[in-house]
Amino acid sequence: MTDLPIAPALFPDTVDEIERAAKPYDDELVALRRDLHAHPELGGSEVRTSRMLVDRLTAAGLVVRPLAGGTGLLCDVEGTKNRLGPDRPRRTVALRADLDALPLVDEKDVPYRSTVPGVCHACGHDVHTATVLGAGLVLADLARQGLVGGNVRLVFQPAEEVIGAGAPEVIAAGALDQVERIFALHCDPREVVGRVGLRVGGITASSDQVTVRLTGRGGHTARPHLTADVVYALGEVITRLPAALSRRVDPRAGLSLVWGRVTAGTSSNVIPDRGEVSGTVRCLDLGVWDATGALVTRLAEEIVAPYGVGCVIEYVRGVPPVVNERSSVAILAAAARSILGTPAVRSTEQSLGGEDFAWYLEDVPGALLRLGVRPADEEISPDLHRGDFDVDERSIGIGVRVLVASALLALG
Repeated sequence: MTDLPIAPALFPDTVDEIERAAKPYDDELVALRRDLHAHPELGGSEVRTSRMLVDRLTAAGLVVRPLAGGTGLLCDVEGTKNRLGPDRPRRTVALRADLDALPLVDEKDVPYRSTVPGVCHACGHDVHTATVLGAGLVLADLARQGLVGGNVRLVFQPAEEVIGAGAPEVIAAGALDQVERIFALHCDPREVVGRVGLRVGGITASSDQVTVRLTGRGGHTARPHLTADVVYALGEVITRLPAALSRRVDPRAGLSLVWGRVTAGTSSNVIPDRGEVSGTVRCLDLGVWDATGALVTRLAEEIVAPYGVGCVIEYVRGVPPVVNERSSVAILAAAARSILGTPAVRSTEQSLGGEDFAWYLEDVPGALLRLGVRPADEEISPDLHRGDFDVDERSIGIGVRVLVASALLALG
């Protein structure tokens, strides 16, 4: 982790206090995660999940603010000390979890297998939820001991997997009001349990969707010159558009256009009158992300212009790249070193997967940490967004302790 920024670690007695406060919750949080895994809910429908969180946080003496629609909630853990002085507002940091599952069949043979047909927590959001809940419970206990020097906002966000919903709606509801810094974590099945991954700058990519629809005069494949051949033009778009982007954008931005679907025609000897191709556009640079939609549209129109076809491009901006802020990475790294030891904190590679935590970082500094969830006895673990994805549940307690330590460091 020599390329990660350095910040002072927690004092050993504070680490001991975190451990004493966290240990009583370990078994409860594993049970809660299994309950969530067995009862997954899609984005915007996390009613049962939200109700469970409200009940548990309320039982801990915390005040909860449910979000509109019955899914998602905010909860402030109020510290008993103000390091800025009695006459100034307390500092506030936030911890964010996402609640929703994926429309995917659970293929695991485990007692907590999904009971909802076609819905599964295959991205680890059940782990994220249990971890942030646990961090809130521990911080509430520490606050009653006078050990929390500010406020910690717990953000339980619905619909992370739904483009245009999720984080933007939660931010509009006031999730970041008075927040100085925000942290989140994400399960990483490539990293073994007991380790975490961090990096400064882009850690996940933007994720946009593009569809190119072509129309033209169809006809017989024996006489292509009498048609506007949309199939041939689609082939040009499929091959030339990614190639053109690679020569128009700095390669360090990590821009990637990959097609996932193409449709045209029903017969081998008929040139159809319409066809389309769809794919995703991803990059690791905020500036490039801002300009990519217009560039993709212009290049696609130029590519098909010689073939006399009609062209409509639908470009849907999804999420920006997650760009970790340096000081926030330093805090997370120091917290993880304090809890796990220096060798457990790794510099992680970038991912072209999307994560809507990026929207929070457009307003306040913060960072995303990768939480190792691969069992130590497995060399390879099923990847995210697979029906057989699962975690070593010891990662929940590890995530709780690291997030608590991070909040304390950020406030201190």
